[in-house]
Amino acid sequence: MSAGQGAAGSGLRTVIAAFAANLGIAATKFVAFVITGSASMLAESVHSVADSGNQALLLIGRSRAQREETEEHQFGFGAERYLYGFLVALLLFTVGSLFSLYEGVHRILQPEHLESPVVALVVLGIAALLEGFSFRTAIIESNETRGRRAWPSFIRRAKAPELPLVLLEDLAALIGLAMAFCGVVLTWITGNGRWDGVGSLGIGALLGSVAVILAVEMKSLLIGESADADMERAIVAALEAGPEVERVIHLRTLHLGPETLLVAAKIAVNREQSAVALVSGIDTAERRVRAAVPIAELIYLEPDLYQESRADLADPAVRAARRSPPRRTVLRAARRNRPT
Repeated sequence: MSAGQGAAGSGLRTVIAAFAANLGIAATKFVAFVITGSASMLAESVHSVADSGNQALLLIGRSRAQREETEEHQFGFGAERYLYGFLVALLLFTVGSLFSLYEGVHRILQPEHLESPVVALVVLGIAALLEGFSFRTAIIESNETRGRRAWPSFIRRAKAPELPLVLLEDLAALIGLAMAFCGVVLTWITGNGRWDGVGSLGIGALLGSVAVILAVEMKSLLIGESADADMERAIVAALEAGPEVERVIHLRTLHLGPETLLVAAKIAVNREQSAVALVSGIDTAERRVRAAVPIAELIYLEPDLYQESRADLADPAVRAARRSPPRRTVLRAARRNRPT
Protein backbone atom coordinates (compact mmCIF):
# COMPACT_ATOMS: atom_id res chain seq x y z
CA MET A 1 0.00 0.00 0.00
CA SER A 2 1.28 3.42 -0.83
CA ALA A 3 1.21 6.12 1.73
CA GLY A 4 -1.59 7.71 -0.14
CA GLN A 5 -3.73 4.70 0.41
CA GLY A 6 -3.90 5.59 4.04
CA ALA A 7 -5.53 8.90 3.33
CA ALA A 8 -8.31 9.58 5.76
CA GLY A 9 -10.97 9.72 3.09
CA SER A 10 -9.94 6.50 1.34
CA GLY A 11 -13.08 4.55 0.41
CA LEU A 12 -15.56 6.94 2.06
CA ARG A 13 -17.01 8.25 -1.21
CA THR A 14 -17.37 4.69 -2.48
CA VAL A 15 -19.15 3.46 0.66
CA ILE A 16 -21.64 6.35 0.64
CA ALA A 17 -22.37 5.87 -3.07
CA ALA A 18 -22.90 2.13 -2.56
CA PHE A 19 -25.13 2.69 0.47
CA ALA A 20 -27.40 5.12 -1.40
CA ALA A 21 -27.55 2.90 -4.49
CA ASN A 22 -28.37 -0.26 -2.54
CA LEU A 23 -31.17 1.38 -0.58
CA GLY A 24 -32.85 2.40 -3.83
CA ILE A 25 -32.20 -0.98 -5.42
CA ALA A 26 -33.59 -2.92 -2.44
CA ALA A 27 -36.84 -0.94 -2.42
CA THR A 28 -37.29 -1.38 -6.18
CA LYS A 29 -36.62 -5.11 -6.07
CA PHE A 30 -39.01 -5.72 -3.20
CA VAL A 31 -41.78 -3.98 -5.11
CA ALA A 32 -40.98 -6.14 -8.12
CA PHE A 33 -41.03 -9.30 -5.98
CA VAL A 34 -44.44 -8.44 -4.59
CA ILE A 35 -45.75 -7.97 -8.13
CA THR A 36 -44.05 -10.98 -9.78
CA GLY A 37 -43.47 -13.50 -7.01
CA SER A 38 -40.03 -14.27 -8.49
CA ALA A 39 -37.64 -16.19 -6.22
CA SER A 40 -34.66 -14.68 -8.02
CA MET A 41 -36.11 -11.24 -7.40
CA LEU A 42 -36.59 -12.02 -3.70
CA ALA A 43 -33.02 -13.32 -3.47
CA GLU A 44 -31.75 -10.14 -5.12
CA SER A 45 -33.88 -8.02 -2.77
CA VAL A 46 -32.36 -9.68 0.29
CA HIS A 47 -28.93 -9.31 -1.31
CA SER A 48 -29.46 -5.54 -1.66
CA VAL A 49 -30.73 -5.23 1.91
CA ALA A 50 -27.65 -7.12 3.12
CA ASP A 51 -25.43 -4.82 1.04
CA SER A 52 -27.09 -1.73 2.54
CA GLY A 53 -26.48 -3.10 6.01
CA ASN A 54 -22.90 -3.85 5.04
CA GLN A 55 -22.22 -0.27 3.99
CA ALA A 56 -23.82 0.98 7.22
CA LEU A 57 -21.45 -1.28 9.19
CA LEU A 58 -18.45 0.05 7.25
CA LEU A 59 -19.47 3.62 8.06
CA ILE A 60 -19.89 2.73 11.74
CA GLY A 61 -16.46 1.09 11.74
CA ARG A 62 -14.83 4.17 10.22
CA SER A 63 -16.43 6.38 12.86
CA ARG A 64 -15.45 4.18 15.81
CA ALA A 65 -11.88 3.81 14.51
CA GLN A 66 -11.35 7.56 14.88
CA ARG A 67 -11.74 7.55 18.66
CA GLU A 68 -8.84 8.82 20.76
CA GLU A 69 -6.49 6.39 22.50
CA THR A 70 -7.29 5.34 26.05
CA GLU A 71 -5.26 3.77 28.85
CA GLU A 72 -6.84 0.43 27.99
CA HIS A 73 -6.33 0.83 24.21
CA GLN A 74 -3.09 2.75 23.97
CA PHE A 75 -2.60 2.04 20.27
CA GLY A 76 -6.02 3.41 19.38
CA PHE A 77 -9.01 1.83 17.67
CA GLY A 78 -7.93 1.74 14.02
CA ALA A 79 -8.41 -2.04 13.85
CA GLU A 80 -12.17 -1.58 14.34
CA ARG A 81 -12.40 -1.00 10.60
CA TYR A 82 -11.08 -4.54 10.10
CA LEU A 83 -13.52 -5.94 12.66
CA TYR A 84 -16.50 -4.34 10.95
CA GLY A 85 -15.18 -5.55 7.60
CA PHE A 86 -15.21 -9.10 8.98
CA LEU A 87 -18.77 -8.60 10.21
CA VAL A 88 -19.71 -7.53 6.68
CA ALA A 89 -18.39 -10.84 5.34
CA LEU A 90 -20.43 -12.76 7.92
CA LEU A 91 -23.56 -10.78 7.12
CA LEU A 92 -23.11 -11.32 3.38
CA PHE A 93 -22.83 -15.07 3.96
CA THR A 94 -25.68 -15.55 6.45
CA VAL A 95 -28.25 -13.05 5.19
CA GLY A 96 -27.35 -13.04 1.50
CA SER A 97 -26.00 -16.44 0.59
CA LEU A 98 -27.85 -18.83 2.90
CA PHE A 99 -31.23 -17.19 2.33
CA SER A 100 -30.78 -17.25 -1.46
CA LEU A 101 -29.77 -20.92 -1.37
CA TYR A 102 -32.78 -21.78 0.79
CA GLU A 103 -35.17 -19.87 -1.47
CA GLY A 104 -33.67 -21.51 -4.56
CA VAL A 105 -34.12 -25.03 -3.19
CA HIS A 106 -37.66 -24.19 -2.08
CA ARG A 107 -38.65 -22.90 -5.53
CA ILE A 108 -37.12 -25.90 -7.31
CA LEU A 109 -39.03 -28.32 -5.07
CA GLN A 110 -42.22 -26.24 -5.22
CA PRO A 111 -42.16 -24.20 -8.44
CA GLU A 112 -44.61 -21.33 -8.75
CA HIS A 113 -45.99 -19.38 -11.70
CA LEU A 114 -44.13 -16.14 -12.46
CA GLU A 115 -46.38 -13.09 -12.61
CA SER A 116 -45.56 -9.99 -14.71
CA PRO A 117 -42.07 -11.03 -15.91
CA VAL A 118 -41.73 -7.76 -17.82
CA VAL A 119 -41.86 -5.83 -14.54
CA ALA A 120 -39.12 -8.04 -13.14
CA LEU A 121 -36.91 -7.44 -16.17
CA VAL A 122 -37.42 -3.67 -16.07
CA VAL A 123 -36.53 -3.59 -12.36
CA LEU A 124 -33.44 -5.68 -12.98
CA GLY A 125 -32.38 -3.19 -15.65
CA ILE A 126 -32.83 -0.25 -13.25
CA ALA A 127 -30.92 -2.12 -10.56
CA ALA A 128 -28.08 -2.82 -12.99
CA LEU A 129 -27.76 0.89 -13.76
CA LEU A 130 -27.60 1.81 -10.08
CA GLU A 131 -25.14 -0.97 -9.30
CA GLY A 132 -23.06 0.10 -12.27
CA PHE A 133 -22.90 3.63 -10.87
CA SER A 134 -21.71 2.32 -7.51
CA PHE A 135 -19.19 -0.03 -9.14
CA ARG A 136 -17.84 2.77 -11.32
CA THR A 137 -17.35 4.98 -8.25
CA ALA A 138 -15.46 2.17 -6.52
CA ILE A 139 -13.22 1.63 -9.54
CA ILE A 140 -12.41 5.34 -9.89
CA GLU A 141 -11.49 5.71 -6.22
CA SER A 142 -9.51 2.45 -6.23
CA ASN A 143 -7.49 3.57 -9.24
CA GLU A 144 -6.29 6.57 -7.21
CA THR A 145 -4.36 4.20 -4.93
CA ARG A 146 -4.00 0.97 -6.94
CA GLY A 147 -1.05 2.12 -9.04
CA ARG A 148 0.07 -0.54 -11.52
CA ARG A 149 -1.05 -3.50 -9.46
CA ALA A 150 -3.50 -5.97 -10.94
CA TRP A 151 -6.95 -6.02 -9.39
CA PRO A 152 -6.51 -9.35 -7.54
CA SER A 153 -3.25 -8.05 -6.02
CA PHE A 154 -4.92 -4.77 -5.03
CA ILE A 155 -7.76 -6.59 -3.27
CA ARG A 156 -5.32 -8.95 -1.55
CA ARG A 157 -2.84 -6.29 -0.41
CA ALA A 158 -5.07 -3.30 0.39
CA LYS A 159 -4.98 -2.28 4.04
CA ALA A 160 -8.14 -0.14 3.93
CA PRO A 161 -11.02 -2.66 3.92
CA GLU A 162 -13.74 -0.49 2.39
CA LEU A 163 -12.62 -0.43 -1.25
CA PRO A 164 -12.07 -4.21 -1.67
CA LEU A 165 -15.34 -4.91 0.13
CA VAL A 166 -17.42 -2.59 -2.05
CA LEU A 167 -15.64 -3.68 -5.24
CA LEU A 168 -16.37 -7.36 -4.63
CA GLU A 169 -19.92 -6.68 -3.42
CA ASP A 170 -20.75 -4.60 -6.48
CA LEU A 171 -19.17 -7.11 -8.85
CA ALA A 172 -21.15 -9.90 -7.19
CA ALA A 173 -24.30 -7.78 -7.43
CA LEU A 174 -23.88 -7.22 -11.18
CA ILE A 175 -23.23 -10.92 -11.80
CA GLY A 176 -26.19 -11.78 -9.55
CA LEU A 177 -28.43 -9.47 -11.56
CA ALA A 178 -27.38 -11.29 -14.72
CA MET A 179 -28.25 -14.62 -13.06
CA ALA A 180 -31.62 -13.29 -11.94
CA PHE A 181 -32.26 -11.97 -15.46
CA CYS A 182 -31.51 -15.40 -16.95
CA GLY A 183 -33.72 -17.12 -14.37
CA VAL A 184 -36.67 -14.83 -15.08
CA VAL A 185 -36.27 -15.07 -18.87
CA LEU A 186 -36.00 -18.89 -18.86
CA THR A 187 -39.01 -19.18 -16.55
CA TRP A 188 -40.98 -16.86 -18.84
CA ILE A 189 -40.02 -18.74 -22.03
CA THR A 190 -40.38 -22.30 -20.74
CA GLY A 191 -43.16 -21.76 -18.22
CA ASN A 192 -41.09 -23.83 -15.77
CA GLY A 193 -40.75 -22.06 -12.43
CA ARG A 194 -37.75 -24.20 -11.48
CA TRP A 195 -35.49 -21.97 -13.59
CA ASP A 196 -36.29 -19.13 -11.22
CA GLY A 197 -35.09 -21.31 -8.36
CA VAL A 198 -31.92 -22.17 -10.26
CA GLY A 199 -31.22 -18.45 -10.62
CA SER A 200 -31.62 -18.01 -6.88
CA LEU A 201 -29.23 -20.93 -6.23
CA GLY A 202 -26.63 -19.32 -8.49
CA ILE A 203 -26.94 -16.04 -6.61
CA GLY A 204 -26.55 -17.83 -3.28
CA ALA A 205 -23.43 -19.69 -4.42
CA LEU A 206 -21.94 -16.47 -5.78
CA LEU A 207 -22.55 -14.53 -2.55
CA GLY A 208 -21.14 -17.39 -0.50
CA SER A 209 -17.93 -17.41 -2.55
CA VAL A 210 -17.47 -13.64 -2.21
CA ALA A 211 -18.18 -13.82 1.53
CA VAL A 212 -15.48 -16.48 2.02
CA ILE A 213 -12.92 -14.39 0.10
CA LEU A 214 -13.75 -11.30 2.15
CA ALA A 215 -13.66 -13.22 5.44
CA VAL A 216 -10.19 -14.60 4.65
CA GLU A 217 -8.85 -11.14 3.79
CA MET A 218 -10.39 -9.46 6.83
CA LYS A 219 -9.10 -12.23 9.10
CA SER A 220 -5.57 -11.58 7.85
CA LEU A 221 -5.92 -7.86 8.60
CA LEU A 222 -7.36 -8.57 12.06
CA ILE A 223 -4.46 -10.87 12.93
CA GLY A 224 -2.09 -8.11 11.84
CA GLU A 225 -0.35 -7.46 8.53
CA SER A 226 2.99 -5.79 8.00
CA ALA A 227 3.58 -2.92 5.59
CA ASP A 228 4.13 -3.98 2.00
CA ALA A 229 7.63 -4.53 0.63
CA ASP A 230 7.87 -1.11 -1.05
CA MET A 231 6.93 0.69 2.14
CA GLU A 232 9.43 -1.32 4.18
CA ARG A 233 12.13 -0.47 1.63
CA ALA A 234 11.25 3.21 2.05
CA ILE A 235 11.53 2.90 5.84
CA VAL A 236 14.92 1.20 5.64
CA ALA A 237 16.13 3.76 3.10
CA ALA A 238 15.06 6.63 5.35
CA LEU A 239 16.76 5.11 8.40
CA GLU A 240 20.03 4.45 6.59
CA ALA A 241 20.09 7.79 4.77
CA GLY A 242 21.95 9.63 7.54
CA PRO A 243 25.23 9.11 9.38
CA GLU A 244 23.38 8.35 12.64
CA VAL A 245 22.47 4.81 11.50
CA GLU A 246 25.11 2.48 10.10
CA ARG A 247 22.53 -0.09 9.01
CA VAL A 248 19.15 -1.56 9.93
CA ILE A 249 19.69 -4.92 11.64
CA HIS A 250 16.06 -5.98 11.61
CA LEU A 251 12.70 -4.37 10.98
CA ARG A 252 9.16 -5.22 12.05
CA THR A 253 6.06 -3.33 10.96
CA LEU A 254 2.39 -3.72 11.84
CA HIS A 255 -0.75 -1.99 10.59
CA LEU A 256 -2.69 -0.94 13.69
CA GLY A 257 -5.28 0.37 11.24
CA PRO A 258 -5.34 1.44 7.60
CA GLU A 259 -3.86 4.83 8.49
CA THR A 260 -1.55 3.92 11.38
CA LEU A 261 1.67 1.95 11.04
CA LEU A 262 3.82 0.68 13.91
CA VAL A 263 7.54 0.52 13.09
CA ALA A 264 10.01 -1.31 15.33
CA ALA A 265 13.63 -1.62 14.24
CA LYS A 266 16.99 -2.55 15.68
CA ILE A 267 19.62 -0.22 14.23
CA ALA A 268 23.39 -0.42 14.24
CA VAL A 269 25.06 2.72 15.60
CA ASN A 270 28.61 3.93 16.03
CA ARG A 271 30.08 2.56 19.27
CA GLU A 272 31.93 5.85 19.85
CA GLN A 273 28.78 7.99 20.13
CA SER A 274 27.85 9.69 23.37
CA ALA A 275 24.39 9.17 24.88
CA VAL A 276 23.35 12.68 23.83
CA ALA A 277 24.48 12.12 20.24
CA LEU A 278 22.75 8.73 20.19
CA VAL A 279 19.40 10.15 21.32
CA SER A 280 19.66 13.04 18.88
CA GLY A 281 20.50 10.67 16.04
CA ILE A 282 17.51 8.44 16.79
CA ASP A 283 15.19 11.47 16.79
CA THR A 284 16.61 12.56 13.43
CA ALA A 285 16.16 9.07 11.96
CA GLU A 286 12.55 8.96 13.15
CA ARG A 287 11.83 12.28 11.45
CA ARG A 288 13.21 10.92 8.17
CA VAL A 289 10.95 7.88 8.42
CA ARG A 290 7.85 10.00 9.07
CA ALA A 291 8.72 12.21 6.12
CA ALA A 292 9.05 9.18 3.83
CA VAL A 293 6.07 7.23 5.24
CA PRO A 294 3.54 9.61 6.84
CA ILE A 295 1.37 6.83 8.30
CA ALA A 296 4.35 5.60 10.41
CA GLU A 297 2.97 7.28 13.52
CA LEU A 298 4.56 4.94 16.08
CA ILE A 299 8.30 4.32 15.72
CA TYR A 300 10.48 2.42 18.19
CA LEU A 301 14.21 2.23 17.45
CA GLU A 302 16.59 0.06 19.47
CA PRO A 303 20.28 0.94 19.10
CA ASP A 304 22.76 -1.93 18.94
CA LEU A 305 26.21 -2.88 17.66
CA TYR A 306 26.08 -4.91 14.46
CA GLN A 307 27.67 -8.37 14.35
CA GLU A 308 27.37 -10.25 11.07
CA SER A 309 27.73 -13.62 12.79
CA ARG A 310 24.57 -13.04 14.82
CA ALA A 311 22.35 -12.27 11.83
CA ASP A 312 19.60 -14.88 11.40
CA LEU A 313 18.64 -14.81 7.73
CA ALA A 314 15.65 -17.05 8.45
CA ASP A 315 14.10 -14.27 10.56
CA PRO A 316 11.49 -12.36 8.50
CA ALA A 317 12.49 -9.17 10.33
CA VAL A 318 16.09 -9.54 9.13
CA ARG A 319 14.94 -10.22 5.56
CA ALA A 320 12.74 -7.12 5.71
CA ALA A 321 15.75 -5.01 6.70
CA ARG A 322 17.83 -6.43 3.85
CA ARG A 323 15.29 -5.54 1.19
CA SER A 324 16.84 -2.09 1.03
CA PRO A 325 18.24 -0.87 -2.28
CA PRO A 326 22.00 -0.20 -2.74
CA ARG A 327 23.42 2.61 -0.64
CA ARG A 328 23.60 5.04 -3.58
CA THR A 329 19.88 4.55 -4.26
CA VAL A 330 19.16 5.05 -0.56
CA LEU A 331 20.95 8.39 -0.55
CA ARG A 332 19.07 9.59 -3.62
CA ALA A 333 15.77 8.59 -2.00
CA ALA A 334 16.71 10.43 1.18
CA ARG A 335 17.54 13.60 -0.74
CA ARG A 336 14.16 13.46 -2.46
CA ASN A 337 12.37 13.06 0.89
CA ARG A 338 14.41 15.76 2.67
CA PRO A 339 12.25 18.83 3.48
CA THR A 340 13.09 21.92 1.40
